[in-house]
Amino acid sequence: MDLDEAFRTVGEFGLYQKQALAIVVLAQVYMASQSMLIVLVGFTPHYHVEQQQQVPSGAQGLVQKVVFTEDVDSIVTEWFLIKQQAYKVSLAGSLFFAGLLVGNVVLGPLSDKVGRRPVYLSGLFLEVVFGYVTALAPSYEVFAVSRLLVGLMNGGIGVVSFVLSQEYVGKSYWAMTGTLTSLGFAVGIALFAALGYMIPPWRNLAMAANSFGLLSFLLSVTLPESPRWLYCQGQMERAEQVLHHMALRNGNAVTNLMLQRDAAATKVSKPKRGQPGLLQLALHPVLRIRTVVLMYVWYSCSLVYYGLTLGAGDSTGSRYVNVAMYGLVEVPAYPLCMYFINKHWAGRRKSMSGFLCLSGSACFCTVLIPANGGSVLSVTLLALVGKLMVSAAFNIAYIYTSELYPTVIRNAGLGVCSMSCRVGGIIAPFVPSMRAVHSSVPFTVFCLSGLSAGCLGLLLPETLDAAAAETLDQLTSPTRSRVLQSKVRLVQV
Repeated sequence: MDLDEAFRTVGEFGLYQKQALAIVVLAQVYMASQSMLIVLVGFTPHYHVEQQQQVPSGAQGLVQKVVFTEDVDSIVTEWFLIKQQAYKVSLAGSLFFAGLLVGNVVLGPLSDKVGRRPVYLSGLFLEVVFGYVTALAPSYEVFAVSRLLVGLMNGGIGVVSFVLSQEYVGKSYWAMTGTLTSLGFAVGIALFAALGYMIPPWRNLAMAANSFGLLSFLLSVTLPESPRWLYCQGQMERAEQVLHHMALRNGNAVTNLMLQRDAAATKVSKPKRGQPGLLQLALHPVLRIRTVVLMYVWYSCSLVYYGLTLGAGDSTGSRYVNVAMYGLVEVPAYPLCMYFINKHWAGRRKSMSGFLCLSGSACFCTVLIPANGGSVLSVTLLALVGKLMVSAAFNIAYIYTSELYPTVIRNAGLGVCSMSCRVGGIIAPFVPSMRAVHSSVPFTVFCLSGLSAGCLGLLLPETLDAAAAETLDQLTSPTRSRVLQSKVRLVQV
């Protein structure tokens, strides 16, 4: 039997898969706390500088004393990261996202070669270790380096954990498990805000947040290797053992489970002509065009999402409430996209493109509102609607991308798309400064990005109810003749 039939036999989403998914979602909660850590531990309270007269060695002089007017314990108050040193707070955040970018590109493809489980466990273990280094850092320099290393591990296991959440279950549940992992990340942001409110000292907060990772690692040791990865690597016996274990834990009596010995699955697990797996994204005729489209979609999602986040909310008020809202505002997007992507008249492709276009349209509507018309609330509301729409599109992009890439190269594809996503996140903070040209320029940029990505996404093939591709050869199968594939084959002929 093939893998899809095997999952139907052992249970596509039984008790064992639910327990495994809960462990993966807990890892998402931990990764969310690490992503948002700098927002609370790098908080800069109000302060003023006092001039004090001092007589050192018999000579009069003036000494400046920094006085913080708020009772806040952060890296700013401990290492006096103010004035000329204030850039170091942003630098620590930038180093984390730089680590994310590298981790997406390096660890994602690595898991396609050596396996999901070893990369996931080693990456999670190292992230916990570096997280404790962050909490115990004796100096800013150690703190900054630890944030880079935490980001490196975070970016890698973020991709791998998402793939595991899908490869542990039957394909009909991929949309749900992918959405639950994204939802876990959003809830993790809100939980981190609550944790920060209860534990204000920054070192104690970093230690407490890292406890999620330690618990997640201890539970993750029980996770098996992905049966889909084992199958596409030709390790049929190990894949059958994992599936038998799943069936046993699900309460299904399976006595004769034997996977189809597909020669293509064993041959294509190694890239053709000895090429590294990552190069297949550029050299394979179908994957090349598909990857370019997906990279732009991910880039636009990130640009619009983070750009609207910076401009939609008021920075005043409780920082804990602001961080919590940053996560909770995404929650309604997930049931919304879950409803549409499983409908035959919408599917993955139309839903993702539609949400992107709606996000761009909401940004366009803000341009039509007069600047001095007393409609600030309307602008804010439209910006939040735009963020809601792009959050739904972002979630669909994760699910859709994992379905568009074969198992043998899925992590490599997700890693490259995540890299373009990080580039969009890096550029996003600079877009609001375009108000110096005209007040409507930032929203115009978001509008054009959303609309163009939505239209370009329509070139991708639909994956709803389609069999999951395991190998590269299956991309050119006649049964998969859809938009991009058919065009490429015509060129080759």
